[in-house]
Amino acid sequence: MEYLKPAEIERESMAIIARELSLRGIALPPEQAAVVKRVIHTTADFDYAAAFRFTAEAVALGAEALRGGVLVTDTNMARAGVSERAAAKLGCTVRCYMADADVAEEARRRGVTRATVSMERALAEHPHAVFAIGNAPTALLHLTAAIEAGARPALIIGVPVGFVHVVESKEGALAACEKYCVPAIVAMGRKGGSNVAAAICNALLYTAAGLLDPSARE
Repeated sequence: MEYLKPAEIERESMAIIARELSLRGIALPPEQAAVVKRVIHTTADFDYAAAFRFTAEAVALGAEALRGGVLVTDTNMARAGVSERAAAKLGCTVRCYMADADVAEEARRRGVTRATVSMERALAEHPHAVFAIGNAPTALLHLTAAIEAGARPALIIGVPVGFVHVVESKEGALAACEKYCVPAIVAMGRKGGSNVAAAICNALLYTAAGLLDPSARE
């Protein structure tokens, strides 16, 4: 068996994904292709080719916002999956408040989720950040309410996974983002996860940093 370098494996994987999309009769809009293909590469799930909804210029606006900006994730798992090298190249700070002791204490005292408090904290400190939600629908619900109240994040990535309030949170977030012209990338339905959120973030970071070709990351 031939052993390939990581860049060669990724390049071949992306070629396979492109061929299978073509065989399925799926033609991705060029501006969305990097995001969708990276999520498929991460999950091996071609359902994402139909699940995503993008507001106008969401990828370009999100990539630009990461240049010297702030990326907030709802889990440390998603944060760990974000490329440190690409973020550093762009001067992008990656934050997650979920495991902060004071966030947990405030959530317990108020009887709300840590996700809610973490989003409150993030919006207060970084109101124009890119927010990537891959696990907690309550985080996405809070962001939606904040947008309706006047908040204007640079981009909402809405891909929480699960069965309770997940579908509704995504539908509500997309509707609010469209109404108030907040860029958004949302995977409709139940599927998602921290790995999907990280994959989208990396697609945006690689786009902004000129690192889509895996050999550029070696």
